[in-house]
Amino acid sequence: MRQDQLDTILAHDEELIPTSGFLSRVMDSVEDEAVAPPPIPFPWKRALPGILLAAVVLAWGAIEIVRYIFRDGLLQFTEPQMQFSQTLTPGMKELGWILAALAISAATSLLARRLAGRSGLL
Repeated sequence: MRQDQLDTILAHDEELIPTSGFLSRVMDSVEDEAVAPPPIPFPWKRALPGILLAAVVLAWGAIEIVRYIFRDGLLQFTEPQMQFSQTLTPGMKELGWILAALAISAATSLLARRLAGRSGLL
C-alpha cells in the first residue's frame, strides 16, 4: 500500500454504527453483573493453620538436612544410627514401618473425613 492510498483512507471520517441489538446485549450483560452475588471469599482462617504447619515442617526439614550434612565436618556423611533394637529380625523391622505408615494413613484419612463432614461435603 502506498502512502497516498493510506492518506486517502484515513482522511475519510466514516461514522461507525453498531449492529442492531448491540446496545440491548451490552445493557443485559451490565445488569447481570450488577445482580450477580459477590464472589465467595477464601477461608483464610481455616487455611492458615495448615499453611503454618507446612512452613514449620519445611523449615524443620531444612534444618535437619543442614545438620546431617555438616554433622562431622564439611560434607562428611556418617552411617545412620539404628532406630530399632538389634535383636529384631529384618522382617519385624519392616513390619514396624508398615504398621506406622498404616497408622499415619488411617489418622489422616479420618481427620480429612471429619473436617469434610463438618463442612457438609459428605
